[in-house]
Amino acid sequence: MIYEKQPGVPKFSCQEYEERSSEYVILIPVINEGDRIIRELERAYKSEVFKLADLVICDGGSSDGSMEELRLKSLKVNTLLTKLDTGKQGTQLRMGIWWAMRRGYKGVITIDGNNKDSIEDVPHFIAKIEEGYDLVQGSRFVKGGKAINTPLIRAISVKLIHAPIISLTARHRFTDTTNAFRAYSARYLLDDRVQPLRDIFVTYELLAYLSVRATQIGFNACEIPVTRAYPEKGKTPTKISFFKGNFELIRILLNNARGAYNPETTSK
Repeated sequence: MIYEKQPGVPKFSCQEYEERSSEYVILIPVINEGDRIIRELERAYKSEVFKLADLVICDGGSSDGSMEELRLKSLKVNTLLTKLDTGKQGTQLRMGIWWAMRRGYKGVITIDGNNKDSIEDVPHFIAKIEEGYDLVQGSRFVKGGKAINTPLIRAISVKLIHAPIISLTARHRFTDTTNAFRAYSARYLLDDRVQPLRDIFVTYELLAYLSVRATQIGFNACEIPVTRAYPEKGKTPTKISFFKGNFELIRILLNNARGAYNPETTSK
């Protein structure tokens, strides 16, 4: 099925392999992740995550064969959404959130598709949403979390730049703010003061914005321990280039801090 472009939502195709079977959904944005997304899905299958939340791939247009239908079905992927429009991670997540809210999920869990994160920890995110939290941030830096082979420059930038700025903006302490392994309640995403389905969220703006908006408007937020493991050797699995990508992250952080993504600002 093809969904045409509409305000805040890109044009995309939807291949529903199974009907909704859970109150929760896991949105996994990917583009050409190759074996990494397959290994991640294999871990999810082995730990039976699919029994607690529907697995949904938010593909940016992969051309590496990793989105082969029979394999996805065998690994209990519920649905494949494929962006047929411009935009990057933020656009893929808007596509997924719009579709998830139409399907009536109670909560949304997001996780990168590069096999760095402990997808086995999904039950802990669901438990926190059930307790009444609206934003549950995974962190490798809190007690019980594990940071494995984290590049030094990445650890320094998160701890000394990204996390402090996000924490000040949110008026709530966070420790691992570049980590996309997190959960949102539907009531948070659907609140008129949030409005995540806007075309201004193209790259990493949406992650930064949703990190701070919850506590700004009185929703409950917390962190839980997770594991984030980088390969011992070889190229670091990331879509963020060292110079251009990190400069863009800083720009987004500063815009976020001054409220540039708030609905009351963008509607003026």
